[in-house]
Amino acid sequence: MSTALNFYTYEIITKEKPDLIQQAAECLARTFIGIDVAGKWIQEPIVGQLSLEYEDFCTFTSEYLHSTVEQGYCAVALNEDGRVVGVLAGDVNAPEVAEEDLFEGPLADMNVVMHVLNDVTGRFIADYEKRKGKEIQDGQILHLFMLGVMAEHNRQEIVQQLAEQLFTKAALQGVELVIGEATNPKSMRLLEKFFNMTKYVDKEGNTICHPYQQNERLQGIPSEIADGTYIIAREL
Repeated sequence: MSTALNFYTYEIITKEKPDLIQQAAECLARTFIGIDVAGKWIQEPIVGQLSLEYEDFCTFTSEYLHSTVEQGYCAVALNEDGRVVGVLAGDVNAPEVAEEDLFEGPLADMNVVMHVLNDVTGRFIADYEKRKGKEIQDGQILHLFMLGVMAEHNRQEIVQQLAEQLFTKAALQGVELVIGEATNPKSMRLLEKFFNMTKYVDKEGNTICHPYQQNERLQGIPSEIADGTYIIAREL
């Protein structure tokens, strides 16, 4: 069931809508690689620093969506022409850390991204399982993996509506925690304001962060743009 608010319609996509999956993959790829929207440059800093190509990154986003969309945690915003202009995609797989590099060829630099995510995710898993006294199971945690909005108008409204779609579904399905990785202050402020998420604090009272200055491939990211990737969370 879809809902309409102002210019946009929102829905959670399924495998039965391959065209929307492809549009969602393209929207995510364009906003991560870099795109000018109404005079503002939008770009995810790690992807920008690694100079990943659009076509290659779009292959990655498409494969991720195809592998997780059936779980029902990919919400899209459609404009009046039925085109995807906003995406929030996640999954409820139990978080895990890859032991080996997963990418090669044109996507080899995605291993740098995965090393960052493995670092913060591994520390989160260790702390959360220590708190709970048991391993995390599928369906227990909603992982918000990618957010991209390339609409020119009402961008904050779109972010809020996409979040409500997924948070409502997660709560109904018994998910107990929502987590994500904030890779820059802009995304952090967005997630704090519209998702009510905050930096995850471990049992020792520390946030979980991968500082870019300690990563030889990412230390070129200006500190005023971003200083690291943080685990953020919200209990449901």
